[in-house]
Amino acid sequence: MDQEEQQQLSRWEGYVDWRNRPALKGKHGGMVAAYFVLVVEIMENLAYLANASNLVIYLSEYMHLSPSKSANNVTNFMGTAFLLALLGGFLSDAFFTTYRIYLISAAIEFLGLVILTVQARSPSLKPPECDSGNPNISCQEVDGSKAAMLFIGLYLVALGVGGIKGSLPAHGAEQFDESSPQGRKQRSTFFNYFVFCLSCGGLIAVTFVVWIEDNKGWEWGFGISTIAIFLSIPIFLFGTPTYRNKIPSGSSLTTILKVLVAAAINTCTSRSPSNAVANLITNPSIVNATSEGTKEKSKEMASTETATKAFSCLNRAVVKIPVHSALECTVKQVEEVKIVLKILPIFACTIMLNCCLAQLSTFSVQQAATMNTKLGSLKVPPASLPIFPVVFIMILAPIYDHFIIPFARKVTKSEMGITHLQRIGVGLVLSIVAMATAALVEIKRKRVATSSGLLDSEEPLPITFLWIAFQYLFLGSADLFTLAGLLEFFFTEAPSSMRSLATSLSWASLAMGYYLSSVVVSIVNTITGNYKHHPWLSGSNINHYQLERFYWLMCVLSAVNFLHYLFWTNWYKYRSTRATN
Repeated sequence: MDQEEQQQLSRWEGYVDWRNRPALKGKHGGMVAAYFVLVVEIMENLAYLANASNLVIYLSEYMHLSPSKSANNVTNFMGTAFLLALLGGFLSDAFFTTYRIYLISAAIEFLGLVILTVQARSPSLKPPECDSGNPNISCQEVDGSKAAMLFIGLYLVALGVGGIKGSLPAHGAEQFDESSPQGRKQRSTFFNYFVFCLSCGGLIAVTFVVWIEDNKGWEWGFGISTIAIFLSIPIFLFGTPTYRNKIPSGSSLTTILKVLVAAAINTCTSRSPSNAVANLITNPSIVNATSEGTKEKSKEMASTETATKAFSCLNRAVVKIPVHSALECTVKQVEEVKIVLKILPIFACTIMLNCCLAQLSTFSVQQAATMNTKLGSLKVPPASLPIFPVVFIMILAPIYDHFIIPFARKVTKSEMGITHLQRIGVGLVLSIVAMATAALVEIKRKRVATSSGLLDSEEPLPITFLWIAFQYLFLGSADLFTLAGLLEFFFTEAPSSMRSLATSLSWASLAMGYYLSSVVVSIVNTITGNYKHHPWLSGSNINHYQLERFYWLMCVLSAVNFLHYLFWTNWYKYRSTRATN
């Protein structure tokens, strides 16, 4: 009996192993399990970025799509992949585990890469090569079954990437015991090194694999990506005996919809909230009475009381006699919906940062292409500029985790040192600095172009492209602080039944940032074209663009966004007092 009681105490409540047996403390979870996730993330991001970073070249030169169509297809591919992370997170929470969703998604991405590799290797599955001597067959755009094969392969990859992005970060974070200070510190370290590993995979992708694609052929590039994602599966499986997997808790979207509908109907029918909710608001002693005798529980219930007061309109979802049994809601369900509503403004404030990040793969590359890109005898391709933020993140992430955070903990006398929202805020400030730096560098670049008489020339300007590296470094730092902070913030603050879905919002913010960038550019060109009769972002070459004005505009928008963020962070109350103690 004593042994049975001891085993019961050693179980992770709500978690199982891969055989659906109760997960045990000391046997499942911890840093060992997380290491497998970090290695897998290197290989997964290598497979994804190796194609995404150079895909526009493949579509234009080998599939003969026009530059605009190629760019739009790449944008759609990347945006779809990140948005599908929401689907991966939802399925992980509702019906499957993060463990199973990763394996299913990796298999889907592997299938898509196999299709793309086969097509790239076989001339009969691609459009005929361009023949400048025969205009009738010159640069025939891919169509029919060949186009179908291309896009089936691409969007199978996007579906797989989305599932992996939506499940893998949450799976790694689930391995840590959040009831202990050591477990929470390890989880914070995991998210920092998750971004580090993300950058490691990106570095290999934008250097070695891109060089292979450009010099040895795209079948080799796709092949390396296929091998990488294939090898990630057995590596992930090797960690199976160490994983603890959260038991799915049903559809969170159904819960959210039910609470919102029930609150609206009961408000319209003038139904009053039940005594349970009224007592929760007016009688704090109820909180302590339901705390199951633990101090930690009473803290969490106290935060529930605060949330209840903040969104009292949703209290009407809980009534003694609901209009229909399908609309019967519990206090816990109402509180979970309130938590989701509280984190959405924070999510919205990060979209502008990702809109700034989108400039690194568009205008910044075009700026660098007009400058001297030589480093000694080595000529650096402008498309390889993402190396700067990637390398900087790889250097900064360990420094941040091993030096900055411990120092902050000593200064603030708190467990976290720097809170999640403070980290995100630092990233937003750095994005403002980055856009201001980009504007100043563009002013300098255009002065050099004017003074050297090369304003209308295609010749490289007598100014090193390393000036562009400054905006890359600032935005790379912003990305580290914000992405790591967002992943941990969403995972920690979201209800346990919605953590994978909430974590996926980090990737959805990235996708929306890219879409917002396209919208902002279109609006700027429309307004300036009507007012000045010459759009800021058009001309025979980038030297005729008013790019510095666009960067100043982005700087101002980022500053306004930061003020908006400060309002919501001042209003936000952490779900658990552990985050700010």
